[in-house]
Amino acid sequence: MNCDTPGIVHDLAASARQACDPEAFRAMGHRLIDTAANYLADTTAGKRVPVMPWVEPETMAYEWPPHFPAAPQGDMNRLFEAVLTEATHLHHPHYAGHQVPGPLPAAALCDFVAAFTNNAMAVYEMGMSGTAMERSVIRWLADSTGLGPAADGLLTSGGSLGNLTALLAARAVKTPAGADERLPSLLVSEQAHYSVRRSVKIMGWGKDGAIAVPCDDRFRIRVDLLAEAQARAEALGRRVIGVVGSACSTATGSFDPLDAIADYCEANNLWFHVDAAHGGPACLSAKYRPLLSGIERADSVVIDPHKMMLMPALVSAVLFRNGDHSYVAFDERASYLLDRDPREEWYNLGYRTFECTKRMASLKLYACLACYGTAMFADYITAMFDLGARFAALLRDAQDFEVAIEPDCNIVCFRYTPDRACDMDALQASIRKTLVREGSFYIVQTRLPQGLFLRTTLINPFTEESHLRALLDAIRRIGVRLA
Repeated sequence: MNCDTPGIVHDLAASARQACDPEAFRAMGHRLIDTAANYLADTTAGKRVPVMPWVEPETMAYEWPPHFPAAPQGDMNRLFEAVLTEATHLHHPHYAGHQVPGPLPAAALCDFVAAFTNNAMAVYEMGMSGTAMERSVIRWLADSTGLGPAADGLLTSGGSLGNLTALLAARAVKTPAGADERLPSLLVSEQAHYSVRRSVKIMGWGKDGAIAVPCDDRFRIRVDLLAEAQARAEALGRRVIGVVGSACSTATGSFDPLDAIADYCEANNLWFHVDAAHGGPACLSAKYRPLLSGIERADSVVIDPHKMMLMPALVSAVLFRNGDHSYVAFDERASYLLDRDPREEWYNLGYRTFECTKRMASLKLYACLACYGTAMFADYITAMFDLGARFAALLRDAQDFEVAIEPDCNIVCFRYTPDRACDMDALQASIRKTLVREGSFYIVQTRLPQGLFLRTTLINPFTEESHLRALLDAIRRIGVRLA
């Protein structure tokens, strides 16, 4: 209340209460669900073309100006419809770009419930059911990866923060106070995700904090060169404390030989971290579980359910084979919130995560596992990895395409190779740019030692072999014009 003028009381909160009117919200929600369901039907059937309705950045910024009225104005559902129209349509069968799926619709509803209740989960009393669900999905993931009954962990916002959390724990365990004063280093595949190098920089280890280890011709870390890399680090005055394995690498989808890395780490008393953000859920597939052989020996593992488990971003799991290690990265105290030994209060998740305002990321994963069952996810992962193999076979059978490597999973790198002299890198870049701007398909690109390659992540359950044949036809159509 504010009494600016004697005898007149201004209710400053009235408009906020009006914006929370249940009946207005009910009508808005019904209309939005109808719009979203129609969008889903059209998109999964391939009726929304272009897949990506390309607009130049400056034009898009102009269409969404920073000018807002003081008084209520406009229809929010019209804004929602504009966002759906202008979105990159991840549910479209011609979407094969980044490692971001069109999420399960029910999982998106779970995110609505999480946002609507807004229970920030740093402490149990602010997110009781979410805390219990998080404990259960962490236990299930730890069991699925074979980390053992002593494993524990947490959910956090993305694989980058997950890798940082795991590596902070590695630093705390392997460099206790008063120990070797040399700066630590990690041995890291030259194909490792850039978030590992970012984590090293955040920890203040400098440019030599991540010692690159060469890869073989399938872009897997060469375990036979780990000792040489460790010696190189020590010659620089560093102390190697761990090795990071990829399962799989982002650029090519290659799975490092995890068992062999584990052998080296055990022999040299090193921390073994596995970045399994993309490939970790392969542990659910009987057919592809062998790709992860050795992951059960890791000290820490990161898995992103918002990649190969069809969850909306973000939800990432950080798992520790020794559950006590889940507390060491952020062991701080705050008298108003966290002021006891964290192991006495496993249920207060703020002890274990960088986030204080921690959203209920567990709900969508727990609910979809509980309602759809684990077999659905296992079948989906198997189907997508199988589709990657079939796409590679299509490319090999064609006379005008080259496959970078036989894919381990659903990430396939290839390039168009017409029978004529041309700048191959420039041709691939121009083909992708044209595909994106005309919106017929959405794919990305990556640079490998052989040059620039087109790259697909087959992550959409609505994508079939016929769509991939159409992709090759579209590339040929554009390539003939450009070459």
